[in-house]
Amino acid sequence: MINPNELQYLSGFGNEHETEALPGALPIGQFNPQKCPYNLYAEQFSSTAFTAPRHSNRRTWTYRLRPSIAMGDFAPIDKGLIRTAPITEAVCPPNAMRWDALAIPEQPTDFIDGLITVAANGDARAQTGIGIHVYRANKGMGDRFFYNADGELLFVPQQGALLAYTEMGILHVKPGEILVIPRGVKFKIELPDGPVRGYIAENYGAPLHLPERGPVGANGYANDRDFQYPSAWFEDREGEFALVAKFCGNLHQAPLGHSPLDVVGWVGTSAPYKYDLSRFNVINTVSYDHPDPSIFTVLTSQSDTEGVANIDFVIFPPRWMVAEDTFRPPWYHRNIMSEFMGLIEGVYDAKEKGFEPGGMSLHNCMTPHGPEAEVFEKASNAELAPERYANTLAFMFESRYVIEPTRFALETEARQHDYIECWSGLKKYFNGSKD
Repeated sequence: MINPNELQYLSGFGNEHETEALPGALPIGQFNPQKCPYNLYAEQFSSTAFTAPRHSNRRTWTYRLRPSIAMGDFAPIDKGLIRTAPITEAVCPPNAMRWDALAIPEQPTDFIDGLITVAANGDARAQTGIGIHVYRANKGMGDRFFYNADGELLFVPQQGALLAYTEMGILHVKPGEILVIPRGVKFKIELPDGPVRGYIAENYGAPLHLPERGPVGANGYANDRDFQYPSAWFEDREGEFALVAKFCGNLHQAPLGHSPLDVVGWVGTSAPYKYDLSRFNVINTVSYDHPDPSIFTVLTSQSDTEGVANIDFVIFPPRWMVAEDTFRPPWYHRNIMSEFMGLIEGVYDAKEKGFEPGGMSLHNCMTPHGPEAEVFEKASNAELAPERYANTLAFMFESRYVIEPTRFALETEARQHDYIECWSGLKKYFNGSKD
């Protein structure tokens, strides 16, 4: 077993990295020589079109023991509760919805078998929109490997650490960190500390990237240097292995006679990476009013409309609140964007009851929402002073497309059918007098 404390990572978002597990494994001066060092095979991995602009082009040259096509044919397998957009199995209601945390299975369950799709939007085949899943597992994948041809995967761990063995190397990811695995990268998930649970955004659209800072300038939000990529690591193992692919919404499995994690060196811009959310540089008001939550955007995937996201990944981390003469929790609002929230730890300031770590909520396009009644009373009458929001870490997947829940999400016992009652205590205070 790999000791995660000994893992070394390359840093810097979107940079071209180069790393080799054996000295001299990377060719010098060209990518595809007639014969590669160590008699390796050269294979290019592209997660954007060949002709994408240089600043957004994602491709990596890998030097491996065998090319990826050294495998058997795929055959369909049961996809369980995994679903892919468009969701057609249920009618999407405009209700505000919330769910308790989904239980970790009691029977032995690996990462693939424990995936449950909660919602999705857009169309995976048209490469627009997202899928939203909960992963739960109590055993590692062993000699089973996975890749997703439908989208890029953004992991948000909530319970337990992940050890992600990928083609480009190994990443140890714990709650409070995130992991992104590009579309098509092969990997397996092992559990170094026991059972795990968390959230996944499956991004069908353009790869995630850092948002522009605008007038904020050169520093702040998520800084490039804090993103970590794996160093090359490989295994030379032969035997009976299985490769599972998610393709056009279905699962397929192919036999392999060797481990697919056989990349001895790689150079490029498309690779898995992780980020510690505690390094996010929060920027907030120091005068009055509550800025738009876009100031908390860590990563974004833009749609074909400038400034409108296919998905924004937004966090609400520990921070100081100092706004004067201001209702400090999120205001009541209706939004053209659709919002899916999860709670990693602590308490979310707008929902002090009923929104537990591992839980979820969905407020779709133009569905009204905001602080529960008790939070409104408390915040409206509080004596304002600088306050540290310490015990909290929530996040939001926000999208321009309506987020449609699956049949499972609508019918599961984890759904809080009384969620609307948290606003039932809202009162009318109007008395006709300004004072």
